[in-house]
Amino acid sequence: MPITLADIESARRTIEGAVLRTPMLPAPRLSELTQAEVFVKYENLQVTNSFKERGALNKLASLEDADRESGVIAMSAGNHAQAVAYHAARLGIPATIVMPVTTPFVKVAATEAHGAHVVLDGETLSEAQTRAEAIADEQGLTWVHPYDDPLIIAGQGTVALEMLEDEADLDTLIVPIGGGGLISGIATAARATNRDIEIVGAEAALYPSFWNALNNRHRTIGGATLAEGIAVKNVGSLTLPIVRELVSDVVLVDEAHLERAVNVFLTRQKTIAEGAGAAGLAAMLAQPERFRGHKVGLVLCGGNIDPRILAAIMVRELQRDSRIVSFRLTIPDRPGILGQIATRLGELGANILEVDHKRMFLDVPAKGAKLDATVETRDADHADAIFAALEADGYQPLRIDAGDAME
Repeated sequence: MPITLADIESARRTIEGAVLRTPMLPAPRLSELTQAEVFVKYENLQVTNSFKERGALNKLASLEDADRESGVIAMSAGNHAQAVAYHAARLGIPATIVMPVTTPFVKVAATEAHGAHVVLDGETLSEAQTRAEAIADEQGLTWVHPYDDPLIIAGQGTVALEMLEDEADLDTLIVPIGGGGLISGIATAARATNRDIEIVGAEAALYPSFWNALNNRHRTIGGATLAEGIAVKNVGSLTLPIVRELVSDVVLVDEAHLERAVNVFLTRQKTIAEGAGAAGLAAMLAQPERFRGHKVGLVLCGGNIDPRILAAIMVRELQRDSRIVSFRLTIPDRPGILGQIATRLGELGANILEVDHKRMFLDVPAKGAKLDATVETRDADHADAIFAALEADGYQPLRIDAGDAME
């Protein structure tokens, strides 16, 4: 194996005092939701809001003076970029970061704010890596890989040391997996401490790189995922053998479960998780029977999410829960009808969010119209009751997606 428990313990001494020992706390509301005993490791509380600081600092601290003077280069979708930029600035090391052009602006801006020179290039991490390697060769910069480096892996493994010190009898750790640096370090430390502990990876279904490698399959890789931090097409050459040896399973999570997990962290735990950071919880929501009854440690590995995306997720979850619903009604086209419907919706306890009056549809009489109404409800049962009442009133309601209501 590329690293040992001793390497991880050494990394812990290296980063001590410069990286936060984040809390791991019980999560009763998540436990109630998943029927497991859940504890959350809040790596989103680091200065750069992700676990990446651990490995980045461990790597940077190992550099000789000449390499520090020349500078370093990294490629990243955001969290590794910020971690390298932040600690390089602390140590007085010039840093260049290559990021895909698809990287959320909030991550680009945060990386630049730490003083790094940012180069936007490529649609994917692999394309960004190609550019970063070229720049490293041209300028003689030291390469700081986001996951395929023993010092990086060892630094990430310090997460597990802290988790098992806080809760020694955890039986399952669920870890987001992209290139494999975090899960490799965690698995090495955890299994050296407790051979019986189960390590499970949570991977975005659109980027099943490790799942493919472990199962000798060839599922399509690519697409726009909420979990861009783990959207990796190529697994690490160092991390793959560690994962094969020490990780028991990799669960694929789709976009709907990633969205739901981000929303659950926000609404139930009052904490912010990016898509990749919520992947572990998404795995529990996708396969509840797989983890029911277990004592589970979740690694909330990052909280850097675009506020606009977070707001959209919250609204989409309200729609999924039927707390925001849209109806298309067939109504007579006469004075006062809109007021009557507004009054009726108020009597039914619905809060009107949007209305759109349409007269030009050909499937209604010339003296008729269509009315799209988007309303806020208490829950799915309340939405059904409103629908039934509008149907009884003769308005021929049709449930439509909120996004279609204004079309």
